[in-house]
Amino acid sequence: MDNLDRLIINTLQDGFPICDNPYAVVAQDIGTNENELIQRIDSLLDEGLLSRFGPMFNADKMGGAFTLCAMTVPKEHFEQIANYVNSFDEVAHNYEREHTLNMWFVVGTEKPEQIDAVLDSIQSHTGLVVHNMPKQEEFFIKLKFNV
Repeated sequence: MDNLDRLIINTLQDGFPICDNPYAVVAQDIGTNENELIQRIDSLLDEGLLSRFGPMFNADKMGGAFTLCAMTVPKEHFEQIANYVNSFDEVAHNYEREHTLNMWFVVGTEKPEQIDAVLDSIQSHTGLVVHNMPKQEEFFIKLKFNV
């Protein structure tokens, strides 16, 4: 990672412009060109230095819903069940944890009533309880890591 990569990461953590040519705007602000910026972002993602680059949507303000879920999955079936859970377009951020509830994932849907359908499908297919932990209150924490 060089100084331009660091500048890209630090700059993009503060937001991304909403305009016709956002990459060109950011590139100009940091002293590079649009193609270089896009290539650098792709490389940072490919190398695993960035885990994702994209918008964060507030699903409930758009008429949808999201919820945090957890399951207790037997170790010997973890990969198989993770693959099934991940097969749902509505599932994101599926992580294994060292805890009794060892699988944690987020379900986001276009309509709130779709949450139950997804969770019911997962429960009936796996035979395991899905603990649904919907948001009760939202807090915004601007977390930034200077690189």
